[in-house]
Amino acid sequence: MIGFAHAPALFALPVALLPLAIRWLGASAVPRLDLRAVGGRTVGPALIALAMLALAALILGLAQPYLRGGSVAYRGIGTNLVLLIDRSSSMDDTFAGRSPQGDNESKASAARRILLDFIARRPDDRIGIAAFSTAPMLVLPMTESRTAIAAAVAAMAEPGLSQTDVGRGLTLALEMAGEASASDARAVVLVSDGAAVIAPEVQTALRNLAARQQVNIYWLYLRTKGAKGIFEVPEPGQGDTPHLRPERHLHIFLQSLRLPYYAFEADSPGAVEAAVTEIDRMESRPILTRRPVPRRDLAWACYLLASISCAALAAARWLERRYAPRRPAPLLVTT
Repeated sequence: MIGFAHAPALFALPVALLPLAIRWLGASAVPRLDLRAVGGRTVGPALIALAMLALAALILGLAQPYLRGGSVAYRGIGTNLVLLIDRSSSMDDTFAGRSPQGDNESKASAARRILLDFIARRPDDRIGIAAFSTAPMLVLPMTESRTAIAAAVAAMAEPGLSQTDVGRGLTLALEMAGEASASDARAVVLVSDGAAVIAPEVQTALRNLAARQQVNIYWLYLRTKGAKGIFEVPEPGQGDTPHLRPERHLHIFLQSLRLPYYAFEADSPGAVEAAVTEIDRMESRPILTRRPVPRRDLAWACYLLASISCAALAAARWLERRYAPRRPAPLLVTT
């Protein structure tokens, strides 16, 4: 569909009729020796049409026409992916559990950098982004726009809050994934350095959501130095309750949802990158998505058409002057 960036310029289009009222070729007293006579009666009207075309094309160019952008359906390789990112304050520390200094990256910074690379090499994914700390937050609905996705991930640089409500964050992520077509692959990637006790009613809501849809769940656990691992089984006599070992019990709960579930434990930026690379490999399946079609400028075509028309008119004027008969010099009479 064609649009105009400066539509008011179109009011000047009646100026293109001006050649109808102006004689473009000179008259000759000698029949069939002027340019108008070449080819009979067709050259004159053709040149008038060229002049009108040149003016109309120039005015259209000034109006800056363009083809509107949009999107087209496309069968690619990827998935409908929801990134659920922990924004608790502990994510702003390094993997050593300290404030970043020098070249040391915080867990949040390393995750952002690696996720941006992950997104850049997966152009066919539809991606939505959610965050959670004290409460869950929808950051970006499911979209194909790589610019919007990259901006949403980069916006996670703001300082985090104190708590980790991972249960309601997972509820939001599964609801977002459920908006994708059931015929396409769907996945939720949880990026977190900790967990918390999930209330019974939230557990029930998560089980209901899991029963209604097929979603792959990945947990990228950013383990701080000295923290218990999610795969570590407590020794006899050690406490093993959701309050004492929330990460381990979140892992057990996600296993109980009867969905494809994969957990990765990373204690360094390199380990995070390796885990994301594995997720990239596992989530490469056919998907029906949409690719953006950018707006295309058409003003250059109008200016090109106007230039060609003007060049043809200039050539006609040159031919007229080159081949038109010359008037004889006046005779001098002497007495």
